[in-house]
Amino acid sequence: MRVLAIIWLTLLALAHPALAAPVDVLIEERARADYAADLPDASEFDIILAEQPQADVVTLAEFWMDVPTGKFLVNAVLSTGTIQRLSGLAVVSIPVPVPNRRILPDEIISEDDLVSANLPMGQVGGYIVTTTDDVIGKQVRRMLSPGRPIQAQSIIQPLVITRGDRVDIVFSDGLLSLSSPGRALGDAHRGQEVRIVNLVSNKTVTAIATGDGTVEILR
Repeated sequence: MRVLAIIWLTLLALAHPALAAPVDVLIEERARADYAADLPDASEFDIILAEQPQADVVTLAEFWMDVPTGKFLVNAVLSTGTIQRLSGLAVVSIPVPVPNRRILPDEIISEDDLVSANLPMGQVGGYIVTTTDDVIGKQVRRMLSPGRPIQAQSIIQPLVITRGDRVDIVFSDGLLSLSSPGRALGDAHRGQEVRIVNLVSNKTVTAIATGDGTVEILR
């Protein structure tokens, strides 16, 4: 039955050449199916064959792949009607944003500071930022080098309060609004809690950073 199926596929492809595709495309289709849900949407394949097929490949009769390494074996049905076993490597890469220049600590990253680079999927861990939206507008904590992946711990939300800053403490209950000068005891980005010394009462309070130099005490 297996031989008959191969013969049928060969005859079908020969009768309809448009059904045939380059061997690397055929292998990529099978490889994507083996990776299934583990494959990121933006991934790209580079199919490396140990040897080239001896004739045009009509279809693939069988395909085996070791997903962790990307190594594969395939029985390729050739246009001559014969079967050739091919081996190779399916290298999966993921486009990630990388700096196009050296970006120093405290700088805010813009879209113009980034380019896309393909990184082998095995080198992309949970600590690598993979989407541009997660980078643009962030503040740099540690210097970023051009062409190198950006680690999540190297960027933060922009700070609106820095330790030692003079700030305005605002309190409002909807009817009454008060403000008082204070000094920050820590750093904070917008929406983050920060401890503040009220310079009038000399008491320490916890407030929410709401903007540059402004914190709000919530009821």
